[in-house]
Parts: sequence; structure tokens; C-alpha cells
Amino acid sequence: MIARRGVAHGSGLDRVRWVVERAFAWLHQFKRLRIRYERRADLHQGLLELACSLICLRRLRTSR
Repeated sequence: MIARRGVAHGSGLDRVRWVVERAFAWLHQFKRLRIRYERRADLHQGLLELACSLICLRRLRTSR
């Protein structure tokens, strides 16, 4: 369960929400994932894994 914006939550879910929203924002840079064209789940999963790999590669390149 994710806390609503602006509402203090005792379990600290606000920090987790920010990480999840940032990850979704990175994934939405890829149009084929933002608008799901693929009907087959295995193709969508493959594109999702490829996008995650590209995001990690970009982060590693900028951390040097």
C-alpha cells in the first residue's frame, strides 16, 4: 500500500513511493512500454527487461 501525497505515514512509505515513481518515470521514456502495443506478455516482458538494462547502463556510464 502506497501512502498518498502530502500525508505523513508512520511506516515511512513516503520514501518508498518516491523511488517507485522515479522508476516508473524512467521506464516511461520508452514509448513502447508507456503505450502497450504488445499483446503477448512475453514480448512485453522482454522489452521491459531491455529498458531496465538500458537504464542501468546509462546510470553506470554517468557514475564514472
